[in-house]
Amino acid sequence: MPRLDPLPDSAITDDHIRERFAHYAATRGFTPNSIRTMARRPAIVKAFMALNQAVLYEGSVATELKMLVALATSVTGGCRYCQSHMTNLSAIYAVPDDKIAALWDFEHSASFSPAERAALRVALRAGMHPNAVEDADIAALREYFDDGEVVEIVAAIALFGYLNRWNDTLATTLEAHPRAVAERALAAVDWGVGKHGK
Repeated sequence: MPRLDPLPDSAITDDHIRERFAHYAATRGFTPNSIRTMARRPAIVKAFMALNQAVLYEGSVATELKMLVALATSVTGGCRYCQSHMTNLSAIYAVPDDKIAALWDFEHSASFSPAERAALRVALRAGMHPNAVEDADIAALREYFDDGEVVEIVAAIALFGYLNRWNDTLATTLEAHPRAVAERALAAVDWGVGKHGK
């Protein structure tokens, strides 16, 4: 059960927020409950949505990799809500289910390139508490990505540090669509909804 209920469409009066929520519904098939809850403070949800857009959908790092980096960060952070959302977005960006499931063993899976492994390694270590990223991890990342791309990857990790805390703290209810995608794609790793079920 959520600790704060997400706001219904009827409670959203700001035109910019309504427009962005309609965009999410059109591209994902639903508007995430996380931002419906944030909408109680319009300045926070607007800033978040702008940051989300800049971090995940702009720049030169492949969007598919950013989705996997965010998923890896959420795996380490333990947020099942974010894991399901990033599984869904990975699938939207054509990452096959077997590659998504292989994330739990990315170091040994032939599904991942050395560049992807370097990025996922940083994501997993950065999501730990305390942060376990070492100089060697960043040096390995810089073998494949320029400094601006390193910023993009770390921004994706940091964005999901925020979202993992947000959704786990508020026990945000998981929507049906990302739940179904996660249950399908992550069946091999025995994924479950946790506190985010109704």
